[in-house]
Amino acid sequence: MSSPKALNEAVMDRSQQSINAGLTETSGFSDFLALIKVGIVNSNAITTFTGLWLALHFSGLRFLENLDIVFLTLIGSSLIIAGSCSLNNYIDRDIDHLMERTKARPTVTGKVQPYKVAVLGFLLIGIGSILLFMTTVTAGIIGLVGVFSYVVLYSMWSKRLHVSNTIVGSISGAVPPLIGWAAVDANLSTMAWVLFLIMFIWQPPHFYALAMRRAEEYRAAGIPMLPVVKGFARTKKSIMLWIIVLLPLPFLLMELGTAFLVLATALNLGWLFLGLYGRKAKDDIKWAKRMFVYSIQYLTILFVAMVIVTLI
Repeated sequence: MSSPKALNEAVMDRSQQSINAGLTETSGFSDFLALIKVGIVNSNAITTFTGLWLALHFSGLRFLENLDIVFLTLIGSSLIIAGSCSLNNYIDRDIDHLMERTKARPTVTGKVQPYKVAVLGFLLIGIGSILLFMTTVTAGIIGLVGVFSYVVLYSMWSKRLHVSNTIVGSISGAVPPLIGWAAVDANLSTMAWVLFLIMFIWQPPHFYALAMRRAEEYRAAGIPMLPVVKGFARTKKSIMLWIIVLLPLPFLLMELGTAFLVLATALNLGWLFLGLYGRKAKDDIKWAKRMFVYSIQYLTILFVAMVIVTLI
């Protein structure tokens, strides 16, 4: 008869085998990209650049004459975001195997030792912070605030304890355009804070839609996301309320012109109508997927448009 210890080891072996089953071989570079969550880094680079570009534009400064600031800001912000994501991977390594979208991370498969992930995270944050402080002190401080809010307030505290974790996490996600603006103009204007608000308010409907699609995985991992705790009906109402709050914000960006105002309002109304129409559908997951995809397109179009209208 097998001992309890042997049985436990056998169960653990089978669990690890199930994690590795079906996973393709990955290179060291692809593992690095997974650790830093390169998708998040790239998307935040867009909003950082937009903040920086608008600050240059409204300060009357030329882009090509300030390439040093541009590179320091984009590289520095990307590094601190990459480092923060690495630390998030380190913190969540005990639950990531329970979720389909995270079970292939190097911290789960064992391809990278945890302490190396932590060292990588702090190293990237350190280098990135130095680069940001080389632009303005304000940009460096805002960058560190973003790191603290994501790593400590979200990853280490609210994510596993409170249903408001998404809102807490939205602070760090809204920081990039502020970093970009502050790197050029440390005296943050009203427009810079409106960009922050757009990013902050955009995130709950975006992530609630994702959470609906992954509700059972979050439940298994013990993460109190809104759909898990309050159900789909409450989550859909919350998504719609956050989208409604977005509606007046383009009117605070009148300096970008009428064309932008019309486009931004159309995007907001499109998101609102898509949500209202979809609420009649019986398939909540299908509804959530459409809302999630629209949210990504919304953000990309909106921030790219902010740059384009200043070139016309």
